[in-house]
Order: sequence, then C-alpha cells, then structure tokens
Amino acid sequence: MSKEDKSTVYPEARILFVDDDVQVRKTLACLLKLLGYHVDEASFGEQALQLLECAPYDVAILDILMPGGMDGVEVMHRARQMCPDLAIIFLTGHGAVESAAEAVRSHAADYLLKPVSNRDLAAAVARALQRHPRRDQSQTPVTSEQFLEFGGVTLDQKRRMLIVTGREDIGEFSVRITGSESAILACLMQRPGVAVSCQQLAQEALGYSVGDEEASAIVRPHISRLRRKIEPDPAQPRLIHTVRGRRYLFNPHSSVPSDT
Repeated sequence: MSKEDKSTVYPEARILFVDDDVQVRKTLACLLKLLGYHVDEASFGEQALQLLECAPYDVAILDILMPGGMDGVEVMHRARQMCPDLAIIFLTGHGAVESAAEAVRSHAADYLLKPVSNRDLAAAVARALQRHPRRDQSQTPVTSEQFLEFGGVTLDQKRRMLIVTGREDIGEFSVRITGSESAILACLMQRPGVAVSCQQLAQEALGYSVGDEEASAIVRPHISRLRRKIEPDPAQPRLIHTVRGRRYLFNPHSSVPSDT
C-alpha cells in the first residue's frame, strides 16, 4: 500500500467469505485469518445464510456469480434482512462494468474484481469495518498503511510480520521478523526483480553510510537470518536471491541463479 493509504486492521472482527472457487476462497480467507480476523467460509448462498443465522458477522465477501440458483446480490438482500448492519463486499471475475453497476445499485460497501491482490482485499475490509456501526468500539485498530505485497508475499511493516498466501511452492504461513529484517525486506520488495547492493541496503534500510566491504558484513547476517525464517530451504532461496557483486534481489516468481 502507498504511504497515503490510511486503512486499518480490526483484530477479531468476524468475516464471512462466500465463493464457489475453492482456491480463491481458501487463499484469500487464509490472508484475512493471518491478519487476525475470524473468518468462516461458504461455497454457495444457502450455506452462507445458514451461517448468518448462527452467528453475527461484521463483513460478508460475496462472489456475485455462484451456483445453486442464488447469486451474490440475492444473498446480500436476504442477509440484510437478518443482519441489517452487515457490510457487503462483492468479488467477481465476470463483466467488470456490469457487475460494478450492480454493486452500486445494491449499495455494497465495496467491489473488487478478480484477481484481487492481498493488499486490495485487506484495504477493502478495513474500509468496510471503519464504517461499520456494529463494530465493537473497544477494539483497538492496528495501522496497516504500510503493507507491501508482491507475488503472494505480504509484508506488514507496522507489526513486522511476513504473510505468505497462495504459494504451493513454499506453503502458506505468517512469521514475525525483526525491525532490521523488515526494513531490509521492504527495501527489496519495493524493487521487485531489481538487484540491490549491500551498500544501498545498509544505507536505506539500516542507516549505515559505509563502504562496500563493511556494508556486506552488516547486511549478510540479516539476510541469512531472514532466509532461515521465510525460506523452505535457505540454501536454495525462492524469495530472496543472491546476485554476484554483493547484491540481493526479491523475485518470488522466477528462479534466479544464486551465488550464496
């Protein structure tokens, strides 16, 4: 997210995610859970309404087109009869203009077009909760204005947490990292696919104005510890690659020859 984004995360808010696409639903629900939300899932409208009868929810994320004879708009109308204050976010990969118009006519809180990025989903949920009259006012919001997201990897700089979703090669997980590790990773993620020198990382991320040799001695231990936390096999990294000339590169989409 940009520095101007003022979205927040409200821990323990309850979200209902409804989508018949299992991969999309599982991946995005996993992200929301890792952010601290309580998330229940449904694959079709009738199942969603059954869950709404059993528990209160703050936000429902609905795919507009679903099987079973009940689309997302109809689910929203029925859901609001049971839960008038429920915030609705529509999610769809079909007919952007048509679906957007339908969402506006239906007074949805937001509208997202598939494929949706982690940061856009997190921001949409945060905006809905900010306007939600049922939200427990005793909850303390967590600032999320500095999320960085690329290739299924999300860095929450405020909470110093790395969140990985939708990655079969390394799995789905969240892990806390140190302030220095977060700063270095942020510096790399802001330039995906670009090799960054140790000297530049030392200066921009850690505040050291030193020569190349000293910068390498400062940065390499941080990279090593970071890899042990986030790489399935630190000896063959998939996220942070080493490039000849004392440089590092963040590129989770491709294999880069490493000189580790």
